This record gives sequence, C-alpha cells and structure tokens, in this order.
Amino acid sequence: MPEWRVEPGLTPYPDALAVMEARATAIRESGAAELIWLVEHPPLYTAGTSAQPNELLMAQRFPVYAAGRGGRYTYHGPGQRVAYVMLDLAERGRDIRRFVEALEAWVIGTLAGFGVEGRLIDGKIGVWVGCGSETAKIAAIGVRVRRWVSFHGLSINVAPDLEHFSGIVPCGLAEPVTSLQALGRTTTMADIDAALLQGLPQMLRSM
Repeated sequence: MPEWRVEPGLTPYPDALAVMEARATAIRESGAAELIWLVEHPPLYTAGTSAQPNELLMAQRFPVYAAGRGGRYTYHGPGQRVAYVMLDLAERGRDIRRFVEALEAWVIGTLAGFGVEGRLIDGKIGVWVGCGSETAKIAAIGVRVRRWVSFHGLSINVAPDLEHFSGIVPCGLAEPVTSLQALGRTTTMADIDAALLQGLPQMLRSM
C-alpha cells in the first residue's frame, strides 16, 4: 500500500509542488514509497496546461500558479479536500485512462458514503451531481504523469466558499460547482479522509 499522509493546516501551493516533484523523482530513481497526500490549500487558482487566458476572470483576486498538470483553471481553498496521488504506473498497468477512471470511481464511492450520487459526463473529466439544469460539479481531477509516475490528483468540495470559484471558469466548463455542504451534507474533513482511505484498496485494484 502507498504511504498515506494527512497534512495539518493549509499547505502553500509552491510547497506542495516541490514535495510532489521530489517524491515523483524519488519513486522512479530510487524506489521510494508511493504516496497519497491529503492537503488543504489557502485560496488560490491554478492553471493547467490547457488553461485559456480569458477563463481567468479575476486575476488579482488570489494568487495564480502554473500547475503543470492537465486541464484548465481550478480553484483550491479551505474546505476542499485535495488528494495528491503519487503512484508508480509502470507497476500498475501503464494505462493512464484507466488510472483516471479509477480516481473518478474512488470519488464516486466516497460520495456515496455520504448519501450523494456522483456521476460522470461523457467527454468530461471529474464528478458531477444532479441532472439537467441542476447539474453541478463536485470534484475535479487533474493529473500529470512523468516517467510513468503520477502526481497531482483530485479535489472534492466538502465545504469551501463556492463564491471563490467565480474568479475563473472552472475547468473551462459552463456547469456550476457545488459542495457536500451546499447539498446539505454536514461532515468533517476527517470523515472524508476516512472514507477515502476505506476506498483506497478498491481504487488501486481497479487500475
């Protein structure tokens, strides 16, 4: 099993990038342990490799960081659980699509434990709830794979300030975002972490 680490407090984004870069390199070059790292960040926006400048609506509102992962603009902040997933995909099938599908299923299973039915939308990466005009995104996924080691990962909106998403077009998509809190599910970050940990073995088996 990978190392499981829950970081207390708010982790500055540059620090997270440095840790991921170092661990990904160590996994490949020296056989370091894989790592699932759970963090929260202070309010910030990140730009993926496909980010479009016109989708950053309030550039001065929060710090903006180039993330190096796939995808477009995302928001991170307090009340959002970010799971950084550093796995050796060379030992786990070398199938990036299946890896992303495993992450999506991991999120859906976690949400189900809180009475929320997550779903996928064809052609889009992430997890949504509701349908029709009530469709809203509750979790984002953005990964990078280098030398068959993954880093970055996923974020689940537990109880963030949803207004903070208004400074960007989240992931370049028109659908609004939501959270467990907005859906009336009052829970703690520790509860989310426990559910993620419980579902981790199944996620790894599905890769």
